[in-house]
Amino acid sequence: MRKLIVLSFITLDGVMQAPGGPGEDESGGFKYGGWSVGYFDDFLGNVMTEQMGHPFDLLLGRKTYDIFAAYWPRVSDDDPGAQVINRAKKYVVSHRPVNLDWKITVPINGDVAEKIRQLKKDDGPEIQVHGSGNLIQTLLKHDVVDEFWLKTFPVALGSGKRLFAEGTMPAGFTLTESRVSPSGVVASSYSRAGEVKLGSFELAASGEQATRDQGR
Repeated sequence: MRKLIVLSFITLDGVMQAPGGPGEDESGGFKYGGWSVGYFDDFLGNVMTEQMGHPFDLLLGRKTYDIFAAYWPRVSDDDPGAQVINRAKKYVVSHRPVNLDWKITVPINGDVAEKIRQLKKDDGPEIQVHGSGNLIQTLLKHDVVDEFWLKTFPVALGSGKRLFAEGTMPAGFTLTESRVSPSGVVASSYSRAGEVKLGSFELAASGEQATRDQGR
């Protein structure tokens, strides 16, 4: 079975909305678009090149797909990023008709979670999810994400769409890699590692409560 991997830029308080620039996604009155720009450097560029420097398929929500489709097909193949993205198979989740002019685009609708589970069983390279905040919430609710490749920026915004929003299925993850850029961005990778282990926490909390009660 091939892996489904979410690549995301997030703030310290978990916001993933519109990291690239103003106007990228202003839904909900969001006014901090472009919060990642001042921290992007060669270090992060190299991390992204490494993570996208091998075959993969793309799974995108409709908003992110439209942004990508308006930009990447117009970028010369001299750009390494354009090469891999334009040649990748693009699966786009949408309940509206999709313009298929961008080569190798496959629409997904109906029972999205079940179709993605089947997609993971099919032969092919890993499946990467970029952006696609609304789609990621569906993936988290149905527990179909295998890995997170996150870049956490030293910024807190207080509002905006969060990566792990209400409805996320509780899940445990293992940290497999962590690197820090000169500007303080933490590039970390996590793999799915079973259920959340609450027993020791609950026992510790109970013990602390008992100690407090005895001291009264």
